[in-house]
Amino acid sequence: MLFPIGMREYWRGTAADADNVQEIRLRCNLPIQVIRGGRERFLDEKGFYTDKPEQARRIEGAQIREILRHICHYSPYAYEDEIRQGFLTVSGGHRVGVAGQTVLEGETGVRTIKNISYLNIRVSHQIKGAGDQVLPHLYRDGEIQNTLIISPPGCGKTTLLRDLVRQVSDGNAYGGGRCVGVVDERSEIAGCFLGIPQNDVGMRTDVLDACPKALGMMMLLRAMAPQVIAIDELGGKKDAEALRLAASCGSRILATIHGSEPDDIRRKEGMDRLFREGIFRHFVILTKKNGRCAVKTILGREEAYAACHGERDGNSRLFRSGVLVPAAVCAEDPAAAYDEPDHGNDDE
Repeated sequence: MLFPIGMREYWRGTAADADNVQEIRLRCNLPIQVIRGGRERFLDEKGFYTDKPEQARRIEGAQIREILRHICHYSPYAYEDEIRQGFLTVSGGHRVGVAGQTVLEGETGVRTIKNISYLNIRVSHQIKGAGDQVLPHLYRDGEIQNTLIISPPGCGKTTLLRDLVRQVSDGNAYGGGRCVGVVDERSEIAGCFLGIPQNDVGMRTDVLDACPKALGMMMLLRAMAPQVIAIDELGGKKDAEALRLAASCGSRILATIHGSEPDDIRRKEGMDRLFREGIFRHFVILTKKNGRCAVKTILGREEAYAACHGERDGNSRLFRSGVLVPAAVCAEDPAAAYDEPDHGNDDE
């Protein structure tokens, strides 16, 4: 339980509604905010939902710090490394973001965060089967192909990546199980707690938790011989160069990046070279349809290049040798969509 015993009665209703709760935001002397089903709600003095912030309970700084001490098992010094990064991952794969007064180390490093007055509890929701509609289009001759998932924030890219990792690792109807290495810099894919994944990421998956992506890819290549490497939220030039090296060593790549279309990626530092060299064979583009996360389209390498130059056919369908998934089908077919999965992130 995330809350101390003396507070649990107040949070009982929220706990019972955990399947629908994505975030709990606690800010010193401000209304308690809950993101539920993608919608902002508040909690009143009795712990019931309200849409009116003026009716909401305001949480005190002492209560926030007591919750954090409970999450740290009353040994906050044992969690200094996690706190310095700005979040802790707890049992169940839930992530608790923290903010307050930073104590710097040198000019660029953060030694710790003190006087913590803000918590963002992001409730983990694994959706098994989120990748079912995508998976058959990503294989060729029994092997997963290099795939980049492009998604605006909140459209479920981490949830989709997590399920693809699980299915590639365990094996599926389109290919046998493969050894997968996950670089989980923000502990969102596997949701490790004390080094053990709290999410099911497959029987052949090795996880480097809380490790920078560029460094982690090199460590996995040297130590774990992954057949597939998975990375969430590719960043700048260092990530791109490490990914190029991993691909040149024979590892297949599953990765995500923020954006709305391939041209967004082509313009990012370091990513333009990946695009020019054709590292990725498939591009999965996510969107939201009627408030639900959905696959907008899947492009092959040639279609992605054509899309950047405005080359589409008269029916606005993107082709390759064999049609992949027309955008209209993906966006409108309920079977091709899945509920908001990334607890208010990303996700996201």
